[in-house]
Amino acid sequence: MKIRHFLFFIWLLPAFSACKNEGTTKLLYQGHASFRLTAKNGAVLYIDPYAKEGYDLPADIILVTHGHWDHNIVELVTQKKKCVVITNDEAQKGGKYNTFNIKGIKIEAVEAYMGNHDRRIGVGYVITIDGIKLYHTGDSTLTDQMKTLPEKKLDYALIYCGGVPETAAEWAQIIGAQHNIPMHHSSQRGVWFDKNIADRFAAPGRLIVEPGEEIELIK
Repeated sequence: MKIRHFLFFIWLLPAFSACKNEGTTKLLYQGHASFRLTAKNGAVLYIDPYAKEGYDLPADIILVTHGHWDHNIVELVTQKKKCVVITNDEAQKGGKYNTFNIKGIKIEAVEAYMGNHDRRIGVGYVITIDGIKLYHTGDSTLTDQMKTLPEKKLDYALIYCGGVPETAAEWAQIIGAQHNIPMHHSSQRGVWFDKNIADRFAAPGRLIVEPGEEIELIK
């Protein structure tokens, strides 16, 4: 009997180990427009490094939406040997919005522009990670492409507020994501989060995440 029980345990061990090793998909908000994504397979992706906490995990991928000082401090991030850095230059190479597949993560560059941000020097990103679709607007007001995003059935959208959360909530309704997280609350240097602005972001499926908070992403 003891031998049978032991053999049964050995038979279950691979399945148990696979379950144990399968992680969760996580999103850490660092503040401003800075985020860290961690995939189930352990791949680590940073977006717009600037807020100065939460860079303890070495990066496989770094995404930069545009070259402004509050979005592109890439040197904050410890990079793995084969880390891929994608800025708006790579994202718009060849005069088009490019798509990348890295470490099982799909990254689609999309339009991003507003008054002082020309569409030729900035992008947003739609990221598919572990089957979850997440959109980072970059520094952008409403774009023509945002109106087509409902067909992608986004799970999460990280929405630029820029001091006008009421208007940003209207954009969120157009984008149609299940969960909407306000970000880039202000353009004032050093202001990584503004609770008043976040509370005024009355988008459907609003999810307020504060700097240093990490959440599990679900489909």
